[in-house]
Amino acid sequence: MSPSFHPLAMTLHPCQWQVFACEARFRVLVAGRRFGKTHLALVEMLEAALDVPGRIVWYVGPNNQQARLIAWDRLKKMTQPFWAKKPNETKMRIDLQSGSVLIVHGAYYPDSLRGVGVDFLVIDESALLHPRAWTEVFRPAVADRKGRVLFISTPKGHNHFYRLYEHASSGAPNWAAFQFTTAQGGLVDQEELESAAHDLDEQTYRQELEGKFVNTVLHRVYQTFEPSVHVKPVGYDYARPLVWSLDFNIDPMCMLIMQRAGEMTHVLEEIVIKNATTEVACQRFFERATLYLNQTPMWQRPLKVNIYGDSSGGQRRTSGAQTDWALVKESFAYHRGVFEPKFLIPGVNPLVRDRVNCVKSRLCNLHGDSRLLIDPQCTELIRDLEDVSWAVNASGAPTNELNKSDKDRTHLSDALGYFIAKEFPMLGKIGEKKDGSILSF
Repeated sequence: MSPSFHPLAMTLHPCQWQVFACEARFRVLVAGRRFGKTHLALVEMLEAALDVPGRIVWYVGPNNQQARLIAWDRLKKMTQPFWAKKPNETKMRIDLQSGSVLIVHGAYYPDSLRGVGVDFLVIDESALLHPRAWTEVFRPAVADRKGRVLFISTPKGHNHFYRLYEHASSGAPNWAAFQFTTAQGGLVDQEELESAAHDLDEQTYRQELEGKFVNTVLHRVYQTFEPSVHVKPVGYDYARPLVWSLDFNIDPMCMLIMQRAGEMTHVLEEIVIKNATTEVACQRFFERATLYLNQTPMWQRPLKVNIYGDSSGGQRRTSGAQTDWALVKESFAYHRGVFEPKFLIPGVNPLVRDRVNCVKSRLCNLHGDSRLLIDPQCTELIRDLEDVSWAVNASGAPTNELNKSDKDRTHLSDALGYFIAKEFPMLGKIGEKKDGSILSF
């Protein structure tokens, strides 16, 4: 480790500094959300690039889109005084005056990163990468240059990252392991942690904020769903907007009609259509929505409709030349003055595990509170919540993807998840200080 650190190293809190000062070649950092893992990684990348001229430094995230959102803009801002030329936005490459190069990659296709030597490598959200990415791609990449590696992630069950952490903790030569909670990072105060305990179920809280490896159930996804608790008749409240959430799947096309009542989510009905196009889906929705319109007083019209769903509907098409969301917007144009739409589509879909955890927190949080009611007529959604399981790999270990072997499953719970993840995002308040400012870590 260089005897003189870049001044940015002084922004590290004590727990981050423990990792930064460790001289082990391979370091594994397990920590809760908002601990400051990515900030530490970017500081280390800059230190590695400036310490010795001509170094190749990589940041690798789960995929290009996530890597760009998490690291690229922050890395540019941090390195700007040292640029040799303007960064390459397409390749996410920064050339420094020292001759060192920093590159941000996604590892969705790790084989595409073969064949390049690396001096310093950060693997962010390591638990989400393919298990063979390290052994088959990244370990060889640091071999010829004897590169150093920093693995950082929040746990995701007892998967390959758990085994990597155990190896690093075993006293293996050149390896070191660190495990910290969100609270130990010092960036989130106790009041916010208590708020999160109210919002999250127990497993999610232990995993996401305490940085614990929770041995999650291998198969059933929504373990906290209890029909006796969550399935009850719910009625339409004309004082509240309708919620329409879609999962763009052709066979079947699945949709939910809901309402938000404060912290509660009421699922009024489901719509499942075999071999459907987006136009057919819209037609069916307006047929059902007209029934609610007829129960709405004139002074509450036009009927407000908040619309949620899969962000990829802005790129894909179930038919014709227009995208799915373009067709939905066009259909509302024909009903102008009757329905007032508000599109609440995320730019990027949340990770599957995050979306699932958001739904689980509505089913039952750490304090045992339930904030989701489903009308008994929603039989297919109820089956989803009872039957949807995690896909497993060849070794029988759970993956981060849902089991889609039954083509009728997952779609309605996905539609529910799109709404809940947008309206009640996981750790929605975490990251904000008491004064309302946003943490930069």
